[in-house]
Amino acid sequence: MNDDLMESCRFILEGLPECKDEVGLSDEELADYLKLLENLKPADVSKVLEVALKIQSSNIKDIDLKNKASVLIRAMEEC
Repeated sequence: MNDDLMESCRFILEGLPECKDEVGLSDEELADYLKLLENLKPADVSKVLEVALKIQSSNIKDIDLKNKASVLIRAMEEC
């Protein structure tokens, strides 16, 4: 798996606590995503993609987070 793709996943997961309400995540869902961050593997990318899609459709103001979500989505579309 591409290092840039994994870096995008990490960036997205690290940004979730600040935007969990806008993305519509419960505390439990947020905890599950943060557990992924501890030992992120290529097999976890599909789970991060789910939250990236939520980020794209939310009203969050964090442009960097939205951009990383877009990068991840585009990369998965190319696969």
